[in-house]
Amino acid sequence: MKETRTERDSMGEMEVSAEVLYGASTARAVENFPISGVPLPPKFIHAYGLIKGAAAATNAGLGLLEAAAAEAIAAAAEEIAGGLHDRHFPVDIYQTGSGTSTNMNLNEVIAHLCEKRGVTVHANDHVNLGQSSNDTFPTAIHLSAALALKENLMPVLEALAAALEAKAEEFHGVLKIGRTHLMDATPVRLGQEFRGWARQATLASVRASKALAALAELPLGGTAVGTGLNAHPEFAARTIRKIAERTGLELREAEDHFEAQSAKDACVEAHGQLATIAVSLHKIACDLRLLGSGPRCGIGEIKLPATQPGSSIMPGKVNPVIAEAVTMVAARVAGNQTTLSWCGAGGYLELNVSMPLIAACLLESIGLLANAAEALRTKCVEGIEANDERCRELIEYSLSMVTSLVPAIGYDKAAAIAKESVATGRTVRELCGERLGELGISAGELEEALDPGRMAGA
Repeated sequence: MKETRTERDSMGEMEVSAEVLYGASTARAVENFPISGVPLPPKFIHAYGLIKGAAAATNAGLGLLEAAAAEAIAAAAEEIAGGLHDRHFPVDIYQTGSGTSTNMNLNEVIAHLCEKRGVTVHANDHVNLGQSSNDTFPTAIHLSAALALKENLMPVLEALAAALEAKAEEFHGVLKIGRTHLMDATPVRLGQEFRGWARQATLASVRASKALAALAELPLGGTAVGTGLNAHPEFAARTIRKIAERTGLELREAEDHFEAQSAKDACVEAHGQLATIAVSLHKIACDLRLLGSGPRCGIGEIKLPATQPGSSIMPGKVNPVIAEAVTMVAARVAGNQTTLSWCGAGGYLELNVSMPLIAACLLESIGLLANAAEALRTKCVEGIEANDERCRELIEYSLSMVTSLVPAIGYDKAAAIAKESVATGRTVRELCGERLGELGISAGELEEALDPGRMAGA
């Protein structure tokens, strides 16, 4: 049998494994919520550690906490922020809606780490001084998501935009047929398509920065219901200033603590930006696999990098697996948007009671989008090659080439030529070349009108 120790909380005694750092409140939560088997993400716990450390330093500065206790709490919190104790935070995502179990998990682990340093502190009286789960947990949501946006998502979106822009320059001279409604349209440059995707990726990074801005107000300081009961009037501002200095984030205290704790509109707004980013990545991924389809019996205008065998039964088959993975990420983020919107609607009077799931959805979406964008860049975009010969072949065979003749010969004659091209399988250039007199144009005018480079523009 595993060795245990007896821990106590306000409900009485609990036997806890001697190997863990948490106490009775956390042990009760582990027993009460065997729901998914998935705890809150480590990034969330790390951000919570930053908050606890900054709070201890503030309370010491305000003369509310002895220096030795504050130093021990800050040191323990720093270890948690650094990921040294992740295994001691087992509470399920699906727990009390305020995240009280996770807050107490932090408080208990920090108290036990202090005890190991020879400093006795109380999980509630000292580690949680001036705080409540109701204001620290949503603060940890904002902080962890903001850090993930800044450190993980925004850089990879900018790198993806740069990679697509580089391909736009490389493929500027490759002329191809454009498509609307998935049907042939007038010619474009392959580089123009890539530049459009590059702009999408750039705007995705902008949207990530907007998501970060939506999270800049922190609820810290409202304590239980938004009144700030039991917190020093300067506690929130001082603590937030310390966190901002530590992280480099532009953070500020919520203008209205009742709004900040009862509503999670900022989180819904932030995830809305993530959902838009997912749509952008989905569009880029789908376009790439369409243009790379084939390679012989599809569009085949670009060649996607071969990353792995594509079939267990068809030798030589290679599939657009990276693009497919990106589309699945987009689907997951869309699902998280629905979930988070419902959670945001779950605020009743002075408190939202779906906060752990909000945290999980936000951080999962940021992580998935960051990883998907990085894979799309490194394993797909950077290795794409243009199939120039195929692009030229499809331009010449397209019915839409006749569009540029409309100003010279009129819409009806152009439509007749297009129909004849369909019926005979001959190109627009061939048919027009045989009836220059009938059309009233010269050979030179025909060549100029059917120049795909002129039609595609700069």
